[in-house]
Amino acid sequence: MQSVKWNGDSVVILDQRLLPHKESYNTYRDYRQVAEAIRDMEVRGAPAIGITAAMGIALAANKSTAASPEKFRSEMEEVCSLFASTRPTAVNLFSCIARMKKIILEGGDPSLVREKLEREAAAIAQEDIEANRSIGKHGSRFLRDGDVVMTHCNAGALATGGYGTALGVIRSAVEEKKKIEVYACETRPLLQGARITAWELLQDRIPVTVITDSMSGHFMRTGVIRAVIVGADRITANGDVVNKIGTYTHAVLAKEHGIPFYVAAPVSTLDPSTPRGEDVVIEERPIEEVAFIGREQIVPEGVRLRNPAFDVTPARYVTAIITERGVIENPASSGISKILGKRDGKA
Repeated sequence: MQSVKWNGDSVVILDQRLLPHKESYNTYRDYRQVAEAIRDMEVRGAPAIGITAAMGIALAANKSTAASPEKFRSEMEEVCSLFASTRPTAVNLFSCIARMKKIILEGGDPSLVREKLEREAAAIAQEDIEANRSIGKHGSRFLRDGDVVMTHCNAGALATGGYGTALGVIRSAVEEKKKIEVYACETRPLLQGARITAWELLQDRIPVTVITDSMSGHFMRTGVIRAVIVGADRITANGDVVNKIGTYTHAVLAKEHGIPFYVAAPVSTLDPSTPRGEDVVIEERPIEEVAFIGREQIVPEGVRLRNPAFDVTPARYVTAIITERGVIENPASSGISKILGKRDGKA
């Protein structure tokens, strides 16, 4: 199950805006279309956005007719800037662009650089899948047989290169023969939980119940939910977690009810250069996403609206951050520096 694929001379993207009603794949042969697909949330999820940008840059290189190293480099730097402008919050986007840009800045014969960029984009996608599986193995120990686990937004295969971060932990636990049930918050305003998370889990035959975002406290208080696990778009140096709007609310409620709150994310989501969550630029998306459900307007004309796409969950509400290199337990006291010094696969 993949949201984006490299097809030699094009990028193929699953249009997640149409799920679950239609499984439609769009083929793009122009890098500008790929950038627009990111901006319009045709593809979404921090790791998937980064992978898509890398493939878009490789596509631009593939289509470039620049013969001189200087002209090719100039063109590609503009391409990188375009992709960097698509979504401001998810750090994976910028780390993937940095990897591609490093190859561009090294220079050389454009034909050789094109080949290197294509290989790098493929490597980024494959590394993400491998990281997801390692995250699943490290995190599955936190889920017990019979647990009901709540998640918010989508941090599954379609938000990554494949397999998933938060859903990867759940998938790994199920592969270990644990009986796990998932409560998926609908995730207003674009309903990624109701549309995408539920669809993914249905494909894997993992029991899933969709609830509205405002129901989580009720199901925590009544003892239904035993653990919460989410993904992340950025985790700052002190362990603060930037994720889909509504995550902070669930984290506070989980703390109040003594329920563990886990964050599953690859090391590429860790951002040691940003001290704390308050320093992150939170993307504000079009108000039409709130004013409308589908084509039906639900908010009266003239009413003011806000639509921040993400919020910040302070590290003190996070039980553990699960990465492919191991687990950061009690991130409020340790931040993320220790895990960044570990080699992959060492818990």
